Amino acid sequence: MSKQPFDRLAPFIQEYIYTHDWTELRHVQIEASRVIFDTDVHLLLAAGTASGKTEAAFLPVLTLLHQNPSTTIGALYISPIKALINDQFERLNDILKEADIPVWHWHGDVSSSRKELLIRDPKGVLQITPESLESLLINKNKELVRLFGDLRFIIIDEIHAFMGSERGCQILCQLARLSTFVKKTPRRIGLSATLGDYSIAEDWLRSGTETPVITPDIDGGQRKVNLALEHFYISDNADESFINPYYKHIFENTKSRKCLIFANNRSDTESVIANLRQIAESEGLPDIYHVHHGSISASLREAAEDAMRDKKTASVTAATVTLELGIDIGQLQRVIQLEAPLSVSSFLQRLGRSGRRGSAADMRFVCAEDEPSGEESLPKQIPWQLLQSIAIIQLYLEERWIEPIQPVKYPLSLLYHQTMSILMAMGELSPAALAQQVLSLPPFAAISKDDFRQLLHHLIEIEHIQQTEQGELIIGMAGEKIVKNFHFYAVFSDTIEYVVRDDSMAIGSIVMAPPVGNLFALAGRTWEVIDVCLKSRNVFVKQVKGQSSISWYGGSSNIHTKVLQRMRQVLFEDTQYIYLKNNAKKRLNTVRELAKSAGLQRNNIVSIEGNTCCIFPWMGTVTYRTLERFLNFFCRESLDIKRIGGKAPYYLTVKLGKSQSQELCDEILSFGNQRISSHDLVAAEEPLKLQKYDEFIPQNLLSKAFAMDCLNVEELENIISTW
Repeated sequence: MSKQPFDRLAPFIQEYIYTHDWTELRHVQIEASRVIFDTDVHLLLAAGTASGKTEAAFLPVLTLLHQNPSTTIGALYISPIKALINDQFERLNDILKEADIPVWHWHGDVSSSRKELLIRDPKGVLQITPESLESLLINKNKELVRLFGDLRFIIIDEIHAFMGSERGCQILCQLARLSTFVKKTPRRIGLSATLGDYSIAEDWLRSGTETPVITPDIDGGQRKVNLALEHFYISDNADESFINPYYKHIFENTKSRKCLIFANNRSDTESVIANLRQIAESEGLPDIYHVHHGSISASLREAAEDAMRDKKTASVTAATVTLELGIDIGQLQRVIQLEAPLSVSSFLQRLGRSGRRGSAADMRFVCAEDEPSGEESLPKQIPWQLLQSIAIIQLYLEERWIEPIQPVKYPLSLLYHQTMSILMAMGELSPAALAQQVLSLPPFAAISKDDFRQLLHHLIEIEHIQQTEQGELIIGMAGEKIVKNFHFYAVFSDTIEYVVRDDSMAIGSIVMAPPVGNLFALAGRTWEVIDVCLKSRNVFVKQVKGQSSISWYGGSSNIHTKVLQRMRQVLFEDTQYIYLKNNAKKRLNTVRELAKSAGLQRNNIVSIEGNTCCIFPWMGTVTYRTLERFLNFFCRESLDIKRIGGKAPYYLTVKLGKSQSQELCDEILSFGNQRISSHDLVAAEEPLKLQKYDEFIPQNLLSKAFAMDCLNVEELENIISTW
């Protein structure tokens, strides 16, 4: 009879389990051990937050490395964020105290002396970000065999955060490039708490290899979840003593608890913490409030994380996606979600931050609108965030549905990046050799040789690449300025911001420098600007009392069509959802009556004021964008359209000249008969620089990429056919 998984683990791991009072291995750890010990395939571990996925991957991997030590780095762990690496680094070091397997972490905050120790004696486990791995591929190209020649395992954490993005495509390029230096194809292990279609994740994980992927059936049982959703109107009350019921509600739901507040942008995290701190001060309660987002200094983010881990005291932190991933911040009592998350996937990630170690997950949604004046147009009377919150909750409760992640078909910015990266690493290559190396990388399967040839000619013209007299390609003078900057390793754009300093201590950063004397909020506190140094991009401040605001430029994610379709169902079904609180119930009933009286169940297009029509398309962001472009490109002249507005992806407003709403409806309904392609909806000279290196790409290639990845004619046609 074969041994049980626990009996097969290395003695030092068994000892670790005993001393840490584990009563048994979790189901995910048992199944992962069986796959890793008994097969040679890749492994996808899809299980909930705090299910023990990280240990499930590492315990058997470390056992195998202990039994048969590698002669180079044996396991490579790739993480989307440095904080997750730091967290896992401490945990792994704790496990490996009694073993001869070193653990290394490598990112921008790790000292060069520590990195040099690894380069001198590459062994054990290397934890790294994609950007630092890119740096190794370029700067240590001649040492890659010595570093990775005996690489056995590649563990990719939070793979849902990579899939469908250029950063994820970058990882696939890196793994393919690494494979040429490795004796045997390393086994890949992907970890995620929020995957819908496992087959898409399996295809992504095996990309560029012939090895199959096993995804064990890990039934964690029906999880107990406590949900609540409340709604508020926010008024512009000038009385400083007035406490808005919205913030009072959040305060009462987080009071004396360990709570995370998730917001969809940095401004809302600042605003909610400033208000909670003010309420606490008025009640004589301690300041337990923190902010955690990308513009806060590392030291303050770490202070927030430490406060959340402290089991003895209450702590409340407002965060963006920076705390959505798997950083260990201990046992939370509750999660507060401000407005609707953008996806079911995000909802599950945030829900999973609470309810660990057997307790019920507890998540409270709070939606808000400005106090109505009575003059709002029909679409502005609809509480879109309330509907979206309900739709996302229902899609999970009813179907366990999670958004499928669509791969990027034409990642041109990455194509530039990898072309320059490979050329920088190799020194010089012939055009044919460069094309062979680049186009063989999995993310570029849709890139033709002609498209790549055009890109190379363009890069030679703008002196990013230079051709020698012998016909070889090398980095050009203009290209050197790009590739020799440390920002080059990342495929995502860097926003250059002003560093905010209080007595020389960095508080965080902001995009625009306010004038001297102005007040703004950052890290949950209010600051007065006392000096600005434009040359060094420093804003010097002092802390003051009161409230103020600050906003950042922020991107937005695509909302899936199924979420919009479920929002429509919420609007027209009679269901009373048990998690709605009193205000939310009243608001939903009110908007259902409004939708009924406006005839929205029968009509997708209604007249709202003057000669303006409102389109309620009930389609996701990409398809909404396709419809908007159809109106602009094919209907503006024929229908005498004066203006197109709206709020994506919820509604479109169209101001007509002489035409009537029925003519607009007829034109849209005829879409399927017009044989329009995505390419017809992109102008020849349209500025489409969306990604970091798009400015170095020929215009016609950018147009092709936008048509392929940012529009969906087929889905638009299918939805319109149901109107």
